[in-house]
Amino acid sequence: MTASPASDAAADLLAELIRHGVRDLVLAPGSRSQSIALAAVGYARAGVLRVHVRIDERAAGFTALGMARETGVPAAVLCTSGTAAGNLLPAVMEAFHAGVPLLLLTADRPPELRGIGANQATVQSGIFGAFTRLLIDAPVPADTATADSVSGITDSVSDSSDETDADRRVEPRHAEQSTIGLGVPTAWTGLGVRAVRAALGRDGEGLPGVRGPVQLNLPTREPLSATIELPAVTPADAPTPPRAEPLVLPRGPRTVVIAGADAGADAEGLAHNGGWPLIAEIVSGARFGRLLVHGYRELLGEAALGGRIERAVVLGHPTLSREVAALLAREDVEVLAVRCGGEALDLNGHTRALDAVDVAPGTVDREWLGAWMTASQARMVDLSAPAPDHDGLSSDDKATRLGAVRAELDAVRARVDREMLVDAVWRATWPHDRLVFGSSRLVRVADRVLGGKKVPVHANRGLAGIDGTIATGIGIALASQAEGSPGTTRVLLGDLSFLHDVGALLLPQDEPAPRIQVIVGNDGGGTIFDALEVAGTAPAADLDRAFYTPHAANLAALAEAYGWQFSRIDTRSSLDQVLTSPIDGPQIIEIPLER
Repeated sequence: MTASPASDAAADLLAELIRHGVRDLVLAPGSRSQSIALAAVGYARAGVLRVHVRIDERAAGFTALGMARETGVPAAVLCTSGTAAGNLLPAVMEAFHAGVPLLLLTADRPPELRGIGANQATVQSGIFGAFTRLLIDAPVPADTATADSVSGITDSVSDSSDETDADRRVEPRHAEQSTIGLGVPTAWTGLGVRAVRAALGRDGEGLPGVRGPVQLNLPTREPLSATIELPAVTPADAPTPPRAEPLVLPRGPRTVVIAGADAGADAEGLAHNGGWPLIAEIVSGARFGRLLVHGYRELLGEAALGGRIERAVVLGHPTLSREVAALLAREDVEVLAVRCGGEALDLNGHTRALDAVDVAPGTVDREWLGAWMTASQARMVDLSAPAPDHDGLSSDDKATRLGAVRAELDAVRARVDREMLVDAVWRATWPHDRLVFGSSRLVRVADRVLGGKKVPVHANRGLAGIDGTIATGIGIALASQAEGSPGTTRVLLGDLSFLHDVGALLLPQDEPAPRIQVIVGNDGGGTIFDALEVAGTAPAADLDRAFYTPHAANLAALAEAYGWQFSRIDTRSSLDQVLTSPIDGPQIIEIPLER
């Protein structure tokens, strides 16, 4: 039987990843990555790793991103050499800016085949540039695995997004010796634990305390694979970074808490403890609690409220409103931001970056808090349908009764608009569900009109791109529903975001289908541009051609082609019914909207 050092090293690496908490690997098939792919499906068969196959590397990258978003544990994505690695870049950029732990296993040609025009060989080591916490260009697995074969690993650690390539440290290091995996050290021994630690921002690897992507560039020589007996491995939890010592804030200044994307419940807890108004974006996961501010955009513009702010404490990445951006850019406001991604927030040039924050004991400024709460109460939006006119429906007067019946029929037949759509999805979603917002006009409508509710919310707001939204939602669904957990994942997005990621609808028939509803607000193009500056400067025809980009895509036909259930809904009653009915497979729900 032909031996394959590549297969031995692959088994060693995956065993190490599994022993350090990695549970999900997304595989994009290819030749150069075959040793790792075969080891992955072998460990999947043993029940210690979940493997998800995708033919499109971009969809694979965002699927892994969604899994890591949901769990907080690094998910791995594996691809072959050449253009395959380049297709991961959008997901890598989002993971960097959003602080999502992601492991990039990029198979490569050996050094002698690089730079000479060999097939499917390119400049692959470091292809993601400053977007990785740690880059390791691994040695080629040797014919004989010895302790000396781990020498020569070159790695590059990026400690700051502000560094240039010349600033990044490049130095030889040795992988840790261990008996993980095969029991005999291979060329890739020690890479798994270092990658996981760096992705989680701990133990001196990467940027301390900040999660993000890590690239393991893995070159191999032929034979690229062989039949081997995989070593037994016992899964364990990922290492938990120690909690940072919080900065304890005095209560004195007039303070607001700003919760951006991925802020989570910590933002609501800080506001509650400090007695401070909570300005929470819909994508923050913090839009709940008694101190939540409704209609925050208008209130930030009022001199008696927004104009008197002296301090803003920011958790997560705020991106949805110009009013918040303007507040955080003010020189007269002290801004303290808990760092969550690859770039520190500093819109006013003197923001203080924090690892964690708390509030000192003391008395709540009730005048300050009360003014915000009173104004907030007046700006709550109630999108509930009017209650039935029971007196009218039971009236002895025929005209009165007919009028009441007509009003009821009108309510049932009312066409869905954007406010009605986001409200219906919000009402149908509960703590055991997941809600994913795409970057479209709908998320801004939701941010403007929806009230408080403690539900898990996700959105790719690190860079707020429209790419990868469906794949991210599928990853979140698969991770949140693993081990038989209940709940439905709903992805609310616009038609262009849907079409941009339509390839993610292709799911393998031999893998469990997630409970997911992809809800598409279809207004025939990019109507978000209608509210931007370009709408006031461009001729109407140019606006349509270059920005609105009208289309006539048949979403029902796409759903049928990819094997998804499909509904086209235009009334609120039908929408409520489809959102709350039991789900037995992935669904696409199209909602036609007016421009």
